[in-house]
Amino acid sequence: MKTKSNLFKIKILLGLFYFFYFALIGVYVIFFPKLLNDIGFDGFEVGIILSVAPLTRAILPFVFRRFGGLNKKIYKIALLILIFSAFGFFFAIKNFWALLIINTLLGASKGVILPVVETVALHQISKENYGKVRLWGSIGFMAIALWLGKFLSSSFEILYYLIFIALITALASIYLISFDTLEENKNEKRSYKKISLSKNLGWWLSALIFQMSFGGFYSFFTIYETSYSISLEMTTWLWSFGVICEILMLYFQGKLLKKYSLIFLIEISIATTILRWLLLWLFPGSIFVAFVSQSFHALNFALYYTASIAYVYQLYTQKKLAQQFFLGVSFGLGGSLGAMIAGIIYKYSPENLFLYQALFAFFAWILIFVHKQRIKENR
Repeated sequence: MKTKSNLFKIKILLGLFYFFYFALIGVYVIFFPKLLNDIGFDGFEVGIILSVAPLTRAILPFVFRRFGGLNKKIYKIALLILIFSAFGFFFAIKNFWALLIINTLLGASKGVILPVVETVALHQISKENYGKVRLWGSIGFMAIALWLGKFLSSSFEILYYLIFIALITALASIYLISFDTLEENKNEKRSYKKISLSKNLGWWLSALIFQMSFGGFYSFFTIYETSYSISLEMTTWLWSFGVICEILMLYFQGKLLKKYSLIFLIEISIATTILRWLLLWLFPGSIFVAFVSQSFHALNFALYYTASIAYVYQLYTQKKLAQQFFLGVSFGLGGSLGAMIAGIIYKYSPENLFLYQALFAFFAWILIFVHKQRIKENR
């Protein structure tokens, strides 16, 4: 039974988890690529290193579908792996192969932790209220970006932040599992092997290719902007402005989620991403245009993400596995392929990086449009 007291506790714990989890992501996404670049890894090597973690997340759902899904024991093991991998960066930072192993472990831990927490959040609070809790993740991401952008004196300091924030994330996470009351019955557990991606193939391919379009952004945005003489501090403000727009959307998106269909919101989110990447390609080095493009993050990430996890949640009875598949296929496989392809593009044609990202987003929009039309035909 959900009492007001329990609901308040759940929201506090979820807020703490999102804050520190996405602060950890902020360190990894914004500053870790630059550390690798400063050490001497080239664009292709950076792309490969950063692609391993999401690739691991992509494989995990198929493993759990084969062996029966997630449980509390696996969740706790994943928290230990998260801490171990954070410490592991200290010893692996200058070795390409060691970095691949540590990033694999990091991807495995993230591939378990976030799907479980997202399922708890959607089960305990409504999709309309989800954004008001999830926005603490965006605040954490922005806070660490501004802090490190202002006070980071050496790239190697990033490693200390990775360890510290990983430890706090694990502490915040351990209490959340007690609120995991969504238990699949025996029939649902047996149906893990039968969860079908082919019935909604257009949706899954769109999710995959859409995140591929973010490969250049997540892996090379900081490097791309600073290469056009935009300072690292200003670049962190660009990241932070995008997150501010994201926070505003998360807080106010409830009305949109009530008024419009989830597929329509996903379609609009993808369409505006095409424009976002084209702006960065057409006007490189323009701070004003960069800020304009970052404002689209409200749609491209906040609204898209909420609408997508809600859509998957209502589409499948195997809630945790469905979330794991979404995060695995999109941010996992899509992120991995996107990072590798972006690495190749940036090595040979860095000035055209975001043109290719726009083309990926366009193909994702075509696929979601086709999926939407098929839904109408089947009604």
